[in-house]
Amino acid sequence: MARRRLPNFAWEYLDGGAEEEVTLRRNRQAFSEIGLLPQTLVPCHETQTQRTVFGASLPLPMVIGPTGYNGMLYRDADIQLARAATARGLPFTLSTVSTSSLEQVVAAVAGVNLWFQLYCLRDPQVQTDLLQRADAVGCKTLLLTSDAVLLGNREWDKRNFVKPRHLSLRNKLDVLCHPRWIKQAVWPHGLPIMGNVERYLPSDQRTIEGAAHFIGAQMDTGLDWDALARLRDNWPHKLILKGVLHPADAEKAVALGLDGLVISNHGGRQLDGAPASIDCLPAIAAVAKGKLTLLLDSGVRRGTDILKACALGADAVLLGRATLYGVAMGGEKGAGHALDLLAQELRLALSLLGKPDLNQLDSHDLRVTSNFSFFNELSQ
Repeated sequence: MARRRLPNFAWEYLDGGAEEEVTLRRNRQAFSEIGLLPQTLVPCHETQTQRTVFGASLPLPMVIGPTGYNGMLYRDADIQLARAATARGLPFTLSTVSTSSLEQVVAAVAGVNLWFQLYCLRDPQVQTDLLQRADAVGCKTLLLTSDAVLLGNREWDKRNFVKPRHLSLRNKLDVLCHPRWIKQAVWPHGLPIMGNVERYLPSDQRTIEGAAHFIGAQMDTGLDWDALARLRDNWPHKLILKGVLHPADAEKAVALGLDGLVISNHGGRQLDGAPASIDCLPAIAAVAKGKLTLLLDSGVRRGTDILKACALGADAVLLGRATLYGVAMGGEKGAGHALDLLAQELRLALSLLGKPDLNQLDSHDLRVTSNFSFFNELSQ
C-alpha cells in the first residue's frame, strides 16, 4: 500500500539499499533461516511481553528507531511516529536529519519518551548545541551512529535525480500521478527542511538543498574511539553506539563504559556485502550480554523476527521500515497499526511456541540452518 501511495523516488528512498542490495536481502533471508521449536500443552491464556530497557519497563521489546527525512513520506511524519509510539508506551528515536526538530516533537507529543540519534559533526559548536538541545527537552538516551560518516553507494539515488535534489523528467511525471501523496506530504509549502539543523544554516540556504549540503559537509570522517570516549565524558545520560557488527567492537564499547549497542547494518543502505544484523547477534551477545543493553535493527518485519532476536540475546529491537510503511499510508494511525500488528504477531508466536513469557526465551527455542553461521565462530 505504501508503494502505491508514494512516487517512485520516495519509495526507493524508503525501501532501497546499497549497490546490488545483497545486504538488504540478507537482512530478511537470515531471519528465514532461523526456525522455531515449539513445545506443546503449555497454558497460553496470558502472554508476558514486557521488557526492561535502561531501568524502564516497556510493554513490548520495541523502540521506533531513527530514520531520516520522514516528512517526505507524510506531513509531520516524525510527530506522527512519536504519537503512535507514545500511545503504546514505547520510546521514539529522532534522527539528527529529521524533518521535525527536537523542540517540535516534544511540544507536539505530551509524555514522549524521546531518544535522540546523533551524527558526529565536524563543527564542535554545532554538535555541542545539538546535545544541549536534546538534554534541555528531556532526552535521556543518545544514540551515536558510527556506520554512516560516508554515505553508501545508493544507486537508486543516481537513477532518480539528474543532479542533487533535482528529479529526472521521468520522476517528475511520476510525481504528478500521485496526487494523494502531493496533498499529504508537500502541498502547499513543498518538501520540508531538516528541522534539527535549520538554525545552523545561513538565512539564504534554509532549504532542503542547503540542509543536505550542510550535513554532507559536516559529517566527521575522522570519528574514532577517542571521539566516542570524549562524547561519553560529555553526555551525562545513557549512551548507545549504533552500527556495531563485530564482537571486537562490542568488547571495546563495554570497556569504554557505554550503556548499549545497536547491532545494525543501517538497513542494508551502507556497505553492501555486510552480514545481516541477526547474523552477528550471537557472537556479540557472547561478549556483551548482561554488560550493556543490546538492541538490534535491520530486517525486522514480523513479530516472529522480534521473538528470534530476543531469543538470541537482544533486549529489544529498533523498528525502521516497518513503521515507515505505516506512517506513509496513514500518519499516526498507520504507524500505530504497524506497531499493533507486530505486537499481535509476537504474542501469538509466543503462545504457539509454548513460551508465553518473553523473558523465558533462549536459543534452545530455535533451530537454525547451516547457513546461519557467518560470525558464530568469532564468539568462540
